[in-house]
Amino acid sequence: MKAVHFGAGNIGRGFVGLLLHQAGYEVVFADVADALISQLADAGSYRVHEVGEQPAVHTVSNFRAVNSDSQEDRLVQEIATADLVTTAVGPHILKFVAPVITRGIAARAEDAVPLQVMACENAINATDLLRESIDASWDEAIGALDDRAVFANTAVDRIVPNQEAGQGLDVTVETFYEWVIDRTPFGDNAPVIPGATFVDRLGPYIERKLFTVNTGHASAAYFGYEAGLEKISEAMADPSVASNVRAVLDETRQLLVDKHGFDAGEQEAYVRKILGRFTNPHLPDTVNRVGRAPLRKLSRHERFIGPAAELAERGTTPEALLKAIGAALRFDDPTDAEAVELGELLASSDAGEATGRITGLSPEHPLFDAVRKLVEERQAKIAAV
Repeated sequence: MKAVHFGAGNIGRGFVGLLLHQAGYEVVFADVADALISQLADAGSYRVHEVGEQPAVHTVSNFRAVNSDSQEDRLVQEIATADLVTTAVGPHILKFVAPVITRGIAARAEDAVPLQVMACENAINATDLLRESIDASWDEAIGALDDRAVFANTAVDRIVPNQEAGQGLDVTVETFYEWVIDRTPFGDNAPVIPGATFVDRLGPYIERKLFTVNTGHASAAYFGYEAGLEKISEAMADPSVASNVRAVLDETRQLLVDKHGFDAGEQEAYVRKILGRFTNPHLPDTVNRVGRAPLRKLSRHERFIGPAAELAERGTTPEALLKAIGAALRFDDPTDAEAVELGELLASSDAGEATGRITGLSPEHPLFDAVRKLVEERQAKIAAV
C-alpha cells in the first residue's frame, strides 16, 4: 500500500505520517521545502518522541520524499499509483496542492480503484474545501471524478509544539492523539488505519474538537499572554488563567451536549482530559505560538465566535467566551503578522465596522453588540497609547 502525504513538517511527520507508517503504508512525503525534502530523501528513518503519561519513541521508516514544486511530474506519477492521499499543509494551502492532485487522479489507470483522499487539517470539513478546488479544474471528458476518487472529511487532534533546535527530522509530540474519519464515503472499502476512528456522523466530533481543544488552547494562550507568562503549561498553572479557561470550556461543553446529544458525563471527562493535556510540562508550547493568527481564530465559524454565536442564538449570554474574545482582541504580539493587522484594523475602523470585519457577525445578530463593546474597549486602549 502507498500513501502520498502533502506536508512534511512536524505534524506531517509526527502524526499523520506516523500513523500511516504504523498502518503499513509506504509514505511518500510531498513538500515545497527543498532542504526538508532533501533531508528526508537522504534519511532511512526518523523518530517520533511521545512525551507525557506513558512516553514512547517510535521509529518511522519505509518513506520517500518528493519536492512538489520542482518534481511535479514525478509527484503526479506517485499519486497515479497511490492508494491514499492525505494533507497536513494548512487549510489556506489546499487550493495550491489541488492542481497536482487533480493531475494525479487524471493519470490513474482506468481500472484503478478510486483514490482515497483525506485533508487532515485544523478546519471544519477541510476535505470538502480540497474537493472544491479539484472540481474547479476537473475535465469531465476524462470521466466522472466520483469514479476516480473518494473524498472523506476528518477531524484531527494532536499537539505538536515548536521543536527544539538540533532535533533534525525527529519530532516531539504529546502522547494523546485523535484522528476521526467519516466512514460513509468509503462504503465497504474504508482504509485500514488502526490508529484512526471511523464514524458515521463526523460533524459532532469536528465541533467537539474545535470547541474544546482549539477553543481551550487559544483561551489559555490569550489569557496567559495577558498574564505575562511564556508557556501554555505555565499559563495553566496560574489559578486565574486556569479558572478562565475552565469557564470557557464549561460553556462550550453545555453547547455540545445540548446540540449534539453527547453524554454529559463523557463530555465532562473529555474536557478534563483536554485540560490535563494543556498542563503537560514536557511540551514547550508558548502562548505566542498558540495565540498567533488571532484574526483567523476570531472569524465567524472558528473557535470563539462559532460557539459564542450559537449560545447567543439559544438565549444564553456566553460570558466566559466573551472574556476570551476580549483577550484575543488584546493579543498584540509584534512578531505575528495577523496580530499587527488586527491592531491596524482596530485603529482605522469604527467599532461597528471592525466588529463585522473581524467576526463576520451581522449587526442584527444577538452576539454583535456584546462583541462591539469589547472592540470599543480595545480601541479606547489603543487610542490612549
